[in-house]
Amino acid sequence: MFIETETTPNPASLKFLPGQQVMAQGTREFASPEAAEASPLAQAIFDTGEVVNVFFGGDFVTVTVAPGASWSDLKPQVLAILLDHFVAQAPLFTPGSAGGIAVPPEDEGMLVEEREEDGDIIAQINELLETRVRPAVAGDGGDIQYRGYRDGVVHLQMQGACSGCPSSTATLKHGIEGLLKHYVPEVVEVRAA
Repeated sequence: MFIETETTPNPASLKFLPGQQVMAQGTREFASPEAAEASPLAQAIFDTGEVVNVFFGGDFVTVTVAPGASWSDLKPQVLAILLDHFVAQAPLFTPGSAGGIAVPPEDEGMLVEEREEDGDIIAQINELLETRVRPAVAGDGGDIQYRGYRDGVVHLQMQGACSGCPSSTATLKHGIEGLLKHYVPEVVEVRAA
């Protein structure tokens, strides 16, 4: 098995491509060792001691190192962990029961209270995010989450390599904001959540 690596716009993040599916649906971000306890793979990567974020995408794993950490020392360790995991076909998440899991309401996590009359605008925004923005952001080792729309302002949250990237503000302001304003004239601004 061969695992490719790609750089990302965030110098602290590397994108690892195992050549097979990582997540069947959606994405998952682990921003702390405590959060990583849900995944043996994420936990093993955090156990290297130099990692501050692990992100699972459809066919990639993005790892972000702490400020001052060296990829030259850490990259072989992460590659070995990923190789062991995928060759063994180990489970991505720790098995358990769903007894302690609560399903949050749909509007939980929204930064603003959305209005029903904005439904068409919100649908257009989400369509553009799904078809044009998310694939591009995934190419850079991250993801983006919609966090609300009100009074012309779209709230978005960057994840994975994009969450701490020095160019994420430019991506939001110049790339995503320009795209949304062009196709959805009601949008006047995009803000990071």
